[in-house]
Amino acid sequence: MKRLSFVLGTVATLMATAASAQSVDLTGTYQCIQMCRGDRLAYITQNGPALNLLTEAGVATRAWPDWYAPLNRLWIDVYDISAVYTPDGMTIQFDNGTIWQRYLPPPLPPVRRRVK
Repeated sequence: MKRLSFVLGTVATLMATAASAQSVDLTGTYQCIQMCRGDRLAYITQNGPALNLLTEAGVATRAWPDWYAPLNRLWIDVYDISAVYTPDGMTIQFDNGTIWQRYLPPPLPPVRRRVK
């Protein structure tokens, strides 16, 4: 009986950990590159497994790890769609064809020093 309890507890712990884990921090600024609804930058703020999104159209929504694939998929509440993201968190592709890439601002111009 003790062994069965131990096995069940271990399995439950492993399943809960895998279901609530997310492999990458998605917090950051994204730029829509395909099937865009607007021309603004999109923002994601991650707090544990929950995410707050501000889309390229200016729509605020929430997202969570998808129940069936929590390590690489999200469920977006307002659009009732899911999205898959790359392991490095640089690209997010939504089921409707929209693609976001992490926004990397252009480098600063070189500093010119005056010679006296």
